[in-house]
Amino acid sequence: MKKMKRFAAWVLAAAMLTGLTACGGGSEEQADAGENADKTHIYVLTAAEDHGWTGSVATFAKEKVAEINEEGKYSAEVITASDAAEQITKLEDIAASGGENIAVVIQPMDDTVQSAIQQVIEADIPYVTFDRIIDAVAPQAVSNVKGDNQGVGAGAAAYFVSLGLTPGETVYVYEGDTSSVTTLRNQGFTQYLTGELEFDGQTIPEDKKWSEDDLNAIVYSGAMNWSRSETKESFESLMGDTANTAIKWFYAEDDELTMGILEALQGGGIAEDAKAAFLANKPVITGCGGLGELYDVLKGESYQDIAFQLGGLMSVTYSPAMIQTAITDMTDYLDGKAVEQDHVIACENVTAENVDEYPAF
Repeated sequence: MKKMKRFAAWVLAAAMLTGLTACGGGSEEQADAGENADKTHIYVLTAAEDHGWTGSVATFAKEKVAEINEEGKYSAEVITASDAAEQITKLEDIAASGGENIAVVIQPMDDTVQSAIQQVIEADIPYVTFDRIIDAVAPQAVSNVKGDNQGVGAGAAAYFVSLGLTPGETVYVYEGDTSSVTTLRNQGFTQYLTGELEFDGQTIPEDKKWSEDDLNAIVYSGAMNWSRSETKESFESLMGDTANTAIKWFYAEDDELTMGILEALQGGGIAEDAKAAFLANKPVITGCGGLGELYDVLKGESYQDIAFQLGGLMSVTYSPAMIQTAITDMTDYLDGKAVEQDHVIACENVTAENVDEYPAF
């Protein structure tokens, strides 16, 4: 009787996902319902596979899902969404399907997905959250997998200090958005400077620590929405005031934002005298993520007319391939293995000296 109940639940879930696939969100690798009646089916929900960091998450997820389906112990599929509302609908459908042998791995589009995740919890469906951790539902997750967002900020700060940043110097921070990701990246940056946080096993030297008053020298851009074009426009506007050409330290919280700065410096939107004054100051720029275009700059393959004039350029690792770790956490849980609930993946600084050791996306 139990088996028949599971079979019926799986047929219902399969029928529901057929509808999702018709809307463009499902995978062609959906397994046959009868064949997989006793297998747990893992739904992996991500942003659309379009471009940039978030798009690459779906690409790496599909690689891992294909591996799972080939092994045959579990079945899995990737369901993408173009916005939070679409993702909420798809997650609510999964929660309401009544399936018993199902599990969810989700990269929430934003915090509004919380209510749908709560429905997953109430349906007793195990789930893993990736990247955007929603605090209110995090304690119920099998695992909350994320890169070390505080480490991203600490890595940028440590790099600046290694190149001569002194307490109270102006630092301009290009922020990603208004989410917890940006909050943590900001915190990591300031907490390294004040000596509260270490990076790569080391804290800031005592004679270079910042006071709370020193932190007032940090200027925040406001949300750039992880957009290269918005950052490019913002930087061009910033350089329109000649006083800002003296700013030496630029912490961009994503490689797309860093590329926006480089594009602005290479383009014609900044007056030549302002550009010359800025570059004469040997500015230092950091990013985050592992974007292939920025790694090409570090490798000396592009933007060398600009990179040659910089005092430093670096990207902190935060790979979209981490979604595969989140999926592995779910399969480990289903296998009965112990899984770390607060699963933070350490980050590292990538420079021209070590860039060949790191994969890009």
